Amino acid sequence: MSSSRNKVPTDETSLAMGSAGPRELLAWALYDFANSGYTTVVQTTIFSAYFVGVVAGIGQGVTPGLSTLLWSLAIGIANFVVMISGPIIGAIADHRACKKFFLFISSVGCIISTALLALIGPGDIWLGMVLVTLSAIMFASGENLIAAFLPELVPEESMGRMSGYGWSLGYFGGLLTLAICLAYITWAKQQGLSETHFVPVTLLITAGIFALTAAPTFIWLRERAVCGVWDKNISTLKVSFTRLVHTFKEAARFRDLLWFLITLGVYQSGVSTVVVLAAIYAQEVMGFNTQSLILLIMVVNVTAAVGAFICGHLQDRIGSVPTLAITLVIWIIAIIVALLANKPTHMWIAGNIIGLAMGASQSIGRALVSKFSPTERAGEFLGLWGLVNRLSAIVGPLSYGLINYLSHGNHRLSLVSTLVFFIVGLLLLGKVNESRGKIAAMHS
Repeated sequence: MSSSRNKVPTDETSLAMGSAGPRELLAWALYDFANSGYTTVVQTTIFSAYFVGVVAGIGQGVTPGLSTLLWSLAIGIANFVVMISGPIIGAIADHRACKKFFLFISSVGCIISTALLALIGPGDIWLGMVLVTLSAIMFASGENLIAAFLPELVPEESMGRMSGYGWSLGYFGGLLTLAICLAYITWAKQQGLSETHFVPVTLLITAGIFALTAAPTFIWLRERAVCGVWDKNISTLKVSFTRLVHTFKEAARFRDLLWFLITLGVYQSGVSTVVVLAAIYAQEVMGFNTQSLILLIMVVNVTAAVGAFICGHLQDRIGSVPTLAITLVIWIIAIIVALLANKPTHMWIAGNIIGLAMGASQSIGRALVSKFSPTERAGEFLGLWGLVNRLSAIVGPLSYGLINYLSHGNHRLSLVSTLVFFIVGLLLLGKVNESRGKIAAMHS
């Protein structure tokens, strides 16, 4: 990383343009492919439903609604940790030009803790929560760090398209992992094996795929940033805090970035809720079993990949803000369909609408923050993006979990809070001026 061949001129244009070729761009996008299996299997589909229904189910003496709250709490704690650590790690990574090193550590941590989840069985509530929390911390940290590479790899006008490619490839990564897990579960059920046998194996499959498909990222992706100059008597941590304080003091100069981060925090609270509780809703309200859940999420991953791909191009044509407004309207429609659903078919319709919106909204958010970020401080500003994502991942799922607990397991009432997040987010988006935000980043 420190060799001269990895350094580029420090002027803004050179940093923005970079010299990434197709292989390196593929290596960057493959990380989205690699880590998506974790979200689909652990947070969205198999393990989330397993935790609520088996590990902390009624059979373990847990009161209705409490298991959902405990799951939400584990995810919330993880995101709180990353909310605090994300901007600091991003600033350190920028200052010492070591994003790739931190990315490696977070990836290994997520892979190991995911594999250890295979040890969790009925009644292992607290150990399960600890491992889920640890794996989610490592996953979210890696998500922040891989995003920080984007401004180094492509020029501003291509960020939306490249971000869309990454999200699209990521959904296909989740699809592949789910397909392999489904094949194993189908075989296991034919052998008369129960959930306590086949769910742990799916976690080992997920960890293995993550490790294998992330390897090209660490082989081909270059660290283009140059180490900053600092006083050796001052710790890197103190330097990082100083930079973060300076970032917040410049709020007036980056007002569209900050206003968008507020908007992002609101609507992303709804997205985060769907990611970690959709399978639980389908299982508890619509009676989906494990195989049905996997099939549903597999189809949703396809529509999400399509949504991310289309909107990656669309936002480069008509702008990120108008494209995001369209996706938030789609989100609102999807949640209303889910609320009114009384047949499995209705849930399939809602799920596919959610897929289109999910792929688009997440891709657009990352690209827009990148456009609003000065290139030489991408890690720091993308750390703020990660902070807001983490805050929303606390507020959204916990609001759902608390309402579910207080209403003694009423999932439809809990879903109303998710709908509100998308409606308010759409209203706030109208205050974001995309052109002004990009100009502020260019002249920082």
